[in-house]
Amino acid sequence: MKRRRVIWPVLECVLILFALFTPFIKTISVGDFSGRYKTVYSASAVNGFVISYTHSVNKGRVHDFYTVEKDGLLLDKTIFVSYGAGIPEPGETPGAVFTVKEDGYEISGLNRRMKELVMAVGVIAEHSISWGSEEHFLKDWFPAQTRLIIKTENVNLITYWRHHG
Repeated sequence: MKRRRVIWPVLECVLILFALFTPFIKTISVGDFSGRYKTVYSASAVNGFVISYTHSVNKGRVHDFYTVEKDGLLLDKTIFVSYGAGIPEPGETPGAVFTVKEDGYEISGLNRRMKELVMAVGVIAEHSISWGSEEHFLKDWFPAQTRLIIKTENVNLITYWRHHG
């Protein structure tokens, strides 16, 4: 009888520790290559996220829409307010659809797959990442010109609680 009284609390502790430290939460992680700064995780971003920035040539705001696939990320479409240098031509991506909208332009069906997205926090670009109704400016998390890697990553509860965006 005493043995059962001891086993249950120990078993409960083991299960709690297992739940806290097993990486089962699928997230989008935003971190720097050097590991000097805090990596930010979002489980909500797994449903899709947008990277926005001010274009360096035409100074218009660009919004790149990403979805999460089993083995990486998919750039599905881009929306921008002015057309010019540095913006993809309609014929550059087979199957892509170029649409003129009331408030800008859209290229959908890009289907650009990548394992991870590598970028740098722009000085003037005002890079941001959005999911749901949340928008976060990357310069609030990382210094300008920091090289970032954005990817899917499974994390445990402790890590997620400490670093979710």
